[in-house]
Formats: sequence, structure tokens, C-alpha cells
Amino acid sequence: MASPPFSTSFFFILSLCSTATMMLFTPVASLTCTSQKLRSNERYSNCIDLPLLSSYLHWTYNSSNSSLAVAFVAAPSSSKGWVSWAINPTGAGMVGAQALIAFKNSSAMTVKTYNISSYQSIVPGKLSFDVWDTKAEESGGLMMIFAKIKVPEKKDSLSHVWQMGPSVTNGMPDQHAFAPANMKSKGTLSLSGGQSTTSGGVDSTTKKKNIHGVLNAVSWGILFPLGAIIARYLRTFPSADPAWFYLHASCQVSAYAIGVAGWATGLKLGSESKAIQYSGHRNIGIAAFCLATLQIFALFIRPQKDHKYRYYWNIYHHSMGYTVIILGIINIFRGFDILRPEQKWKTTYIIVIAALGGIALFLEAITWIIVLRRKSNKSTKPYDTYNNGQSRQQPLAA
Repeated sequence: MASPPFSTSFFFILSLCSTATMMLFTPVASLTCTSQKLRSNERYSNCIDLPLLSSYLHWTYNSSNSSLAVAFVAAPSSSKGWVSWAINPTGAGMVGAQALIAFKNSSAMTVKTYNISSYQSIVPGKLSFDVWDTKAEESGGLMMIFAKIKVPEKKDSLSHVWQMGPSVTNGMPDQHAFAPANMKSKGTLSLSGGQSTTSGGVDSTTKKKNIHGVLNAVSWGILFPLGAIIARYLRTFPSADPAWFYLHASCQVSAYAIGVAGWATGLKLGSESKAIQYSGHRNIGIAAFCLATLQIFALFIRPQKDHKYRYYWNIYHHSMGYTVIILGIINIFRGFDILRPEQKWKTTYIIVIAALGGIALFLEAITWIIVLRRKSNKSTKPYDTYNNGQSRQQPLAA
């Protein structure tokens, strides 16, 4: 059987990967605040479609007594989740926020007040300003918080924050996600109903998390598997020798370099977040890094093909390599669960890794056909000869 040209097989792999990464998905449209029918008898002068977390805010400011009547509407992460709206009188963001959190307690909706003084202290407590007429409702998968709040006199705007979480344990809201949408759900509310703004751009921590995720997905999740495919299958074709080895080595060294950068970024993020630790994700990352480092150093003690220890080196090299790939892919999906980016990014990665798996299966079948035909035409020995009698190990024997 004639061997397909090396370049055709290699560029076939790259073209499929490129096609998969170009796929995008269309977002689903949502309701607007003006179309919502609130069950409360309260009528509000203003409303806004908050730009993140599919949330809405209705409010009326009474300048005669400096009070603010609000209705916050959002769909929780799950039916057993919680939603929250807060004012931060001292800054922007979570720390210092005076929060109203609503969730279902047994079968009834309830709303509690939380003075969030720090990330480690999130317990029910009295707010720094007066609040009354608080209640919570649920309708059509949406949770609603109603309240009236005393605001400082002669105040034109307020810093507000909104959030949602997946569950409640023993009457306490569980940790929310740390996706970009969750981290950026804050802004400035104009009490008079003028244009309200939200925080622009991405904060430094979220940017570091995104960089960490991209570097690791490209290195551990794509380049390492691609390098293994090159080594296992392309060397079957005589026209690819010795180019397959240099491509394999270049791919794996590049993957390692990018992976080290992603790993170091992860360590930096962990050191900056003492209160929130992802032990499983961290431990798998450390294990993958250590094994990959051993793989790199093993290149410097690689025996010659005819050396008596080459067989054992091959067993070590292959087992460590496949272990690194498996750990890397597992940890990437753990990272998706932690970072919670838009679904299209996780779907795109699934398509890419599935494409690589499909390519591997296709080339596995081709390789078996080539090997079996060679054996039927020559002999059943695990080695064939080429280039003036030099022995070459069949790829499936290792």
C-alpha cells in the first residue's frame, strides 16, 4: 500500500482544528424590564436591563424623604439558588456592599440583609442604612426582591452590585461563580433615572484568569495531544522521516513552554486568593507540570535506537506522555467549571478535542492497514529494514 504524503496528513490535522476553533454560537435574546409584569402593586418610575446575569432593576427615588423603592428581578443559577442586589456606600464591588439576598426557604421565598465587610465575613446582619418593606417573590423562574431604602441626602447616584448563586445550605447562600459576568456585575445607578453605567472592561484578576485558561487550554489541551498524534502516526509514512520527530519535539517543547506560563499564572492567582482555594485543580496541575518536566529532561538521556535500554525508555516516555495528556484534559474541564466562561468556549474546546480524537482513530486504522500489509508482504517480525539495512521499529509495537 502506498504511503500518503506526510504534508497532506499533517495539514489535514491543522485544518480540522482551525475549523473547529472558528465556530461561534448565537446568544439567546431575553426579556426587557419594560415588558415585565411585577406582581407587587408598587409602580416604579424607572427601570433598566442590567447588562450582565440576565437581571433587571426597577426603582423610584423620592427626593422629599431621600428614599429609594426598588424591585430587583433575576433568574437564579438553579431553582434552588439565590439572587442578590446591593448598594456599596464606600466603594465599588463586593467588599463593603449592603446586600439584600433572596432565596427559597423551605417552600416560601425570603429575603435577608447582609453587611458584607469582607470576603471571609458573609453573614446576615443589619445594614448601614435603614431598609423596610422587604419581601421576595418567585414567578416563572424569576426571583424578585422588593425593598425601600434610606439613601443619603443630596445624592445623585449610588454604586450598586448584583449577583446570583447556585444553591443555599442551611439557610446560607453558597458561593457564586467567578465567571467574567459575575465579576463585572456592578455599576453606578442614577437615582433620577438618567443613564446608569456599569463597570467597563475586565478587572485584573479576571484578566489573569482568562490568560491562565487560554494558555493551559492551548498547551495541555491541544498542543500536547497534537504532538502525540504526530509521533504515533506520522512516523508510519517513510516520507515523513525524520521530519515527524522534529515536528513532535517542537510541538511538545512549545506546549511545555506555554504550559509553564499558564501554570505559573495559576500559582500567582492561588497566592492572591487565600480565601478561595481549588485544591483538586491545583494538585492536578502540579502533577501534570512535574511529569511534563520529567519528559523534557528525558530527551537528554534518550538512548540510541539499538541500545538495550531503548525499549524501557520508550515504555517510560509513552506512559508518562499519555498520563500528562489525560491529566491536562481533565484539568481543563475542571478549569471551565471554575471560571465558567460563556458556553461557546467550552463547546469549542470539546469540538477541538473531539476532532483530534477522530483524527487519531482515523490514523490508527490507516496505520494498522499499513503495518498488516507490510507484514503480509515481508515477514511477521516486529522490525523491518530500510535505508541500507538499518532496523526500524514498527509504530504499534511500542
